[in-house]
Amino acid sequence: MEKTNAMRILDSKKIKYNVYEYPHNDCAVDGITVANLLNENPKFVFKTLVCVDNLKKYHVCVVNVEDEIDLKKAAKEFNVKSLEMVSLKELLPLTGYVRGGCSPIGMKKVFPTIVDKKAIENEKIIFSGGKIGLQIEMNPLDLNKVLRVDFKDIRRD
Repeated sequence: MEKTNAMRILDSKKIKYNVYEYPHNDCAVDGITVANLLNENPKFVFKTLVCVDNLKKYHVCVVNVEDEIDLKKAAKEFNVKSLEMVSLKELLPLTGYVRGGCSPIGMKKVFPTIVDKKAIENEKIIFSGGKIGLQIEMNPLDLNKVLRVDFKDIRRD
């Protein structure tokens, strides 16, 4: 298996993780489908969302695949006026990742990142490993060893 940026960064920091692959036909699938393909409980599987604020600064949100992001809550936690999702055409040039393969680790630039606090209720978190069909499992608290992560409530009620 070819190492992704996310995997190389985790290796360099000596952070324990597992890698899982799932069939994909080069197409992004939703997170619930990913959980099913991995035979995992969806409560452990998270998606990475890249947002832009009213001042054109970028932010990363990581939320459970069963939840929707609350952009107003997230904006408040980032201390900005408003947030919106980046367009698909911006995603690859901005992060180095495609839709369905966007990892919070190993983007072209490190952006302020909030992981929904639901993640720290679990002993593990599973998220994209940097390409479609590849997922990384690790302890959510270990994310702070590679990113400056805040764990806040950013999901829609």
